Amino acid sequence: MKHISLNTGEYRAIAGLGMLYAFRMLGLFMVLPVLSLYARELNGATPFLIGIALGGYGLAQAIFQIPFGALSDRLGRKQIIAFGLLLFFAGSVMAALSTSIYGVIAGRCLQGSGAIAGALMALLADKTREETRTTAMAAIGMSIGLAFALAMALGPFLAELFGLSGVFWSTALLALVGLLILWRLVPSAPARQHRDVGVDPGQLGKMLFQRELLRLNFSIFALHAILTGCFIALPLRLESLGIEAQNHGWVYLPVMAAGFFIMIPLIIAAEKYRHMKVVFMGAVAAMTLALMAMSEAGDSRWLLITLLLVFFTGFNLMEAMLPSLISKLSPAGAKGTAMGVYSTSQFLGASLGGGLGGAVAGHFGIDAVFLFAAALGSLWFLSILNMATPKHLSSEIISLKGKNIINSREYSDQLKSIEGVEDVLVVEEENVAYLKIDRDNIDRETLTRWLQTSS
Repeated sequence: MKHISLNTGEYRAIAGLGMLYAFRMLGLFMVLPVLSLYARELNGATPFLIGIALGGYGLAQAIFQIPFGALSDRLGRKQIIAFGLLLFFAGSVMAALSTSIYGVIAGRCLQGSGAIAGALMALLADKTREETRTTAMAAIGMSIGLAFALAMALGPFLAELFGLSGVFWSTALLALVGLLILWRLVPSAPARQHRDVGVDPGQLGKMLFQRELLRLNFSIFALHAILTGCFIALPLRLESLGIEAQNHGWVYLPVMAAGFFIMIPLIIAAEKYRHMKVVFMGAVAAMTLALMAMSEAGDSRWLLITLLLVFFTGFNLMEAMLPSLISKLSPAGAKGTAMGVYSTSQFLGASLGGGLGGAVAGHFGIDAVFLFAAALGSLWFLSILNMATPKHLSSEIISLKGKNIINSREYSDQLKSIEGVEDVLVVEEENVAYLKIDRDNIDRETLTRWLQTSS
């Protein structure tokens, strides 16, 4: 298939939005490796409330992300993104000024209420062509991954220098930098709906109860519940092994970097050599076994670090594979809605993982948190045992401008009859057809001829 190069406007949009995404996620992630250590000094702090503070942003994100996306269609992308960044700034300041755990919880929830992920992706869709959107979204994904890795190192460093309030002041500063990037580097675009990135309320019911998508939604829920829960216990475990708080970043950063490079051949095996299900199930099993072993790691630093390498390799792999699987398995024209449900599941998982992880730590100790996470991992593994081997399908949008669409079903049937076209949604009001195709078997010549001759 011919490679489509990015144009100047697309480069600018990807660079600006990638930086904006990275700065915002850096602000959110920096708290993960330090909150359970430094929040102990806050008034009223308990392990359960620290867990609520850690996962509180996720609940707010889950509640507000779909409404924010809908508002961006009506009021404009940049206006809603700016409002979300201001909420994130306000939440950061509230948390920085708080001397009690309740103030930090309120600040974290206010941070999360600025749920702009959907609006950001819609703006990216507005400023990129269908042919280059996969490349654009992959670039955004890389920026988020880099932000996560940097946050693991930067959070402990800032907390040691300036305390927990200093970390929150840093996130407030990052929100202001995000506003500057938004208005100076991110190009404007008219608000319009893209079914491949926006949420269509009419499709929500179908996406909620589609069996294979349910497995993936539970997968991202479990992954982020496990991650957030583990960060209740992990910093405390590193501290108990004699690793000072300011040096925790030097554990996380190389482990995550090594995990990223180990992940690459696994992604190739899954995508190129069509071993998606085997790699997927193997990663879940490996993470679950690593979590079980963490509860019994004892005083061995190197054993814990090795287990962290296994866990974060699996985590990085899941973060790359799950969106790809959503794209493959979502019906034609419904990828945006499927991704909306998927993202909501992710944030709910982070919220529940923080609360339950804190409760388990408070009642049974930090080792029990790893066992709780392993139990959730086991349930996750059981949920995917009977999953279908996913077909390697791609989304494509074709223009139907100039065609007199009298019967959309007839157009859909004609397109489905073309070899390699697996699913079709014709949207008359948009003059487009959303296709799910098998790129290895698509009869491109027949599809092109149909576009030229059908009326």
